[in-house]
Amino acid sequence: SARPTGRTADLVGVNVVLTAEPDSSASYDTIRELRNRVHSVPAADARVGGAVATNLDTRDAAVRDLKVVVPLILAVVLLVLLLLLRSLVAPLVLVATVVATFFASLGASAFLFTHVLGYAALDTSVPLLSFLFLVALGVDYNIFLTTRAREESATEGTRQGILTSLAVTGGVITSAGILLAAVFAVLGVLPLVLLTEIGVIVGLGVLLDTLLVRTLLVPAIVLLLGRRFWWPSALARQADPVPVGV
Repeated sequence: SARPTGRTADLVGVNVVLTAEPDSSASYDTIRELRNRVHSVPAADARVGGAVATNLDTRDAAVRDLKVVVPLILAVVLLVLLLLLRSLVAPLVLVATVVATFFASLGASAFLFTHVLGYAALDTSVPLLSFLFLVALGVDYNIFLTTRAREESATEGTRQGILTSLAVTGGVITSAGILLAAVFAVLGVLPLVLLTEIGVIVGLGVLLDTLLVRTLLVPAIVLLLGRRFWWPSALARQADPVPVGV
């Protein structure tokens, strides 16, 4: 239905009630179609507002931010890793593992919120904020591991270097990750949906990164790639030392 709600010398207000459920895909499609129709009227300076229209604009803005900010974050992180590790393969692998951790944490948390806790959906700003936190924290742990591995690989070879690095940094990184995950988990008890969702997603992501990605996935990839992990730096061309007695 549509009925006039007020009139001024220049403006006419119209209250529109949609048949679709609020904040559903059908309601958003109706808002977009309504805007297209009123904007096509010659000399009409029309505006379509309201709660559903505002939520649609917020969601569209969040999607645009993801498309713009996420590539910028990854580009900056990749540049830092390139300068730090002086390699091309290693930064790409580390960034890929961090992105995989984010998607795993986001998917698991979305299932938890919607199918277990009864949330309607994740807040539109949650994916971007969670991505920012997880990338920053996940890359930190990988930097601690790989920089020590690079130092050890110069004298011990890539295989022994990553194993030594894992043994030396494992306790510190694991302790820090568990502590940080607990800190973010505290946000889950706050009466704010946004903070609750961010806390659970980041806390779960930090645990995945600390206990699975940094402990198993990254070392396994380094062992499979061998010296190619450091390409094109000098370490990629350096032969691993032969173990004593072989």
